[in-house]
Amino acid sequence: WIMAAHFEVRRKNLPAARKLLGEAIGRCPKPKLFKGYIQLEMSLQDYNRVRTLYGKFVEWAPDSCFAWTEFAKFEAFCEEFERARAIFELAISQPELDTPESVWKAYIDFETQQKDYDRVRDLYARLLDRTKHVKVWESRANFEAQVHNLEGARACFRDGDAYFKNDAGPEFKEERARLLEAWMEFERQWGDEESKAAIQQKQPKKVKRKRLLKDEGGNDLGWEEYVDYIFEDDTAAKPVLKILEAAKKM
Repeated sequence: WIMAAHFEVRRKNLPAARKLLGEAIGRCPKPKLFKGYIQLEMSLQDYNRVRTLYGKFVEWAPDSCFAWTEFAKFEAFCEEFERARAIFELAISQPELDTPESVWKAYIDFETQQKDYDRVRDLYARLLDRTKHVKVWESRANFEAQVHNLEGARACFRDGDAYFKNDAGPEFKEERARLLEAWMEFERQWGDEESKAAIQQKQPKKVKRKRLLKDEGGNDLGWEEYVDYIFEDDTAAKPVLKILEAAKKM
């Protein structure tokens, strides 16, 4: 379909090319067909047709983060910033998305480029209402550092650390360790000796342990070695920390 349409374009028969691609989308809509048709209209600078095609694209594939993101980027390219925001809002309100993290990132990047930092902070707050993934905490803190709001970045790290310590559960020790490591990197770049020392003290100790694996029937599958993290503020782990410190001195 796309090759036939380009053939018609080379023949300077644009109506025939559009008719072919329109028929293709009507009969067997696929992302590649939408992309090809949109690229053609972009090259012709017929932005109204491009806008119509993106509308049909997201109507056909409302779970496609690629379609939503490219639609919003197109509107930003046209300097239709309010349209772009409206499209991003529609995208994140969809009940299902194939890669939701990508459209949230694109939305945040868009507002960052617009230097509307209050909107960026609002987006991070809304995203953290949906997911407490460690990457979101890191990204939010890094954003604050980039706009030289160092205390805001530290507040993000503190909030994330408190979440993983008090609310996330023991299975999220690795995520907490990762966040504290990112905080340490931040302090190395932006902090003073006092702040570096304070965060260094919060870094967990790594301990190799073994656990017995079992299958669904309860049969032993053997022992597995794994890394556990012991935090200085973990009361239950203090005896282990004392043993580790004593071993270092021997």
